Amino acid sequence: MKIIIIGAQAAGASAAAKAKRINPNATIRIYEKSDIVSFGACGLPYYIGNHFTDANEMISRTPEQFQKDGIEIKTRHEVISVDVKQKKLLIKDLNNGENIEDSFDKLLFAVGASPIIPTLANDQLDNIFTLRNLYDGLAIKEALSKPEYKNIIIVGAGYIGLEIAESLVALKKKVKLIQLDNRVLVEAFDEQLTDIIQENIEQHCDLHLQESVQGFVGQDKVTQVITNKGQYPADLVIIATGVRPNSQIYKNIGINTLNNGAIITDDLGRTNITDIYAAGDCATLFHKVSQTKVYIPLATGANKLGKIVGENIAGGNCQFPGTLGTSALRVFNIEAGRTGITENEAIKLGIPYKTVLVNDKNHSNYVEGQSPVTAKLIYHAETRKILGGQLVGGTGSALRINVLATAIWSQMKIDELTMLDFLYAPPFSRPWDILNIAGSIAK
Repeated sequence: MKIIIIGAQAAGASAAAKAKRINPNATIRIYEKSDIVSFGACGLPYYIGNHFTDANEMISRTPEQFQKDGIEIKTRHEVISVDVKQKKLLIKDLNNGENIEDSFDKLLFAVGASPIIPTLANDQLDNIFTLRNLYDGLAIKEALSKPEYKNIIIVGAGYIGLEIAESLVALKKKVKLIQLDNRVLVEAFDEQLTDIIQENIEQHCDLHLQESVQGFVGQDKVTQVITNKGQYPADLVIIATGVRPNSQIYKNIGINTLNNGAIITDDLGRTNITDIYAAGDCATLFHKVSQTKVYIPLATGANKLGKIVGENIAGGNCQFPGTLGTSALRVFNIEAGRTGITENEAIKLGIPYKTVLVNDKNHSNYVEGQSPVTAKLIYHAETRKILGGQLVGGTGSALRINVLATAIWSQMKIDELTMLDFLYAPPFSRPWDILNIAGSIAK
């Protein structure tokens, strides 16, 4: 069996490793457009913020390690066309510009996603960056090392935008966040939680909501950012307005996708075309609560579906159980986590629901570092099963989301949280945990 994988990041790397373990005799070949493989982009904001200095720590596996395991990997090779009927590929060797052909028995698209870059005036100026790959991180870090670069503008207040803002403030930069929507993290959290996050952000940097960037001013390098509300000095701009699947390679071969280009897969990771699979930031995931195909480009889903596909592409029959979109971030001295669906999503889905909102503390008041915690839970109005949860607050807030993820996964009812046996120790919690209290109030 000959397995071809396009893309060598999280999903592609996980699939290749699993497929080789399941079928050691299979020929497995990976084509990767860049010269970097198994790269963890989640570490980029922290690398820029000097939490660590060796960029190689974000690379979990080298090409040499793939080769050692019997997996052939060709970096700087771009697949430029796919013939699904003949099961053939045309690949451009970026090292010498030559085109080569290859064939496959099974094919996996793991081509990832690229930053969404709005059409903005003078966006070709220097010192305007996105933050998606290792070279982005290296370039931004080098630019930030220049002490004269003090005014930094971040366009977009999603996960990456907020994480990089925290790192830049720690580097003593003057940071301005510009967000088109009326609040931050608009897709991930409900308004009661983002209000808390926004209040914290405003204590550390300049937050502009409901403001649209129009373009940039400068000769060679950007010097100002123009919006619909003003004009601001900028030595460096980071655009963090989300990502979209790298769909160019497969958009004309008859593969089914969402409107944004994400490949629709079944619970085995298969596409609608025989012997072609997809995983990672170019593919959909099945959501256990909404029961729909969703696009959630997170490393957790990419690795997990990649592993499932790796087993199946090598002859297995393993089902992907679904996702809850569980995620978290730290913004200055606030932790925030979420899982399942938000209240807004429940409304859109037409699910009869109820919510409970609780304000408490993260641990006992006689231990240093006590801080507020807010929890919001969404549960089914009829079955009372937990549908989603969000927590925002001090130390320990985000990790409590794992409890809610487990509860939703096992279809627990909100009432069961009341007597759930959480740990109690003064540095970590209070005798009645905030999730106990939420269950009690809902009951």
